[in-house]
Amino acid sequence: MRCVIARFPFDLSKSGVLESMKGIKPEPITGESVIIGRCHYPVKQVGEVITRQDRRDFTSGEVTRAMARLGFTCRTPEVAAPPRALSPLQNASALLGSPDPLEL
Repeated sequence: MRCVIARFPFDLSKSGVLESMKGIKPEPITGESVIIGRCHYPVKQVGEVITRQDRRDFTSGEVTRAMARLGFTCRTPEVAAPPRALSPLQNASALLGSPDPLEL
């Protein structure tokens, strides 16, 4: 499959990506990831290996789209729900170390 990453065209295949990533130890995942074989790799690490370019030269979106088109499973990080806003009374109670007055 032909795709463009960082303004450069690449002919990628699923087997070629599998071969390129063979023996590469996955880095800790802090953002988007792709599952290659049995391992979860950060998208930027995969992009760096398959394109031989610096990670700053391409976006994670470019690599994610290419990997998804090749049939790999791509994941985005889970976004935590924003914390519930406290009322002024609850905030003052929390600052004083008292139990929540609304829960009594």
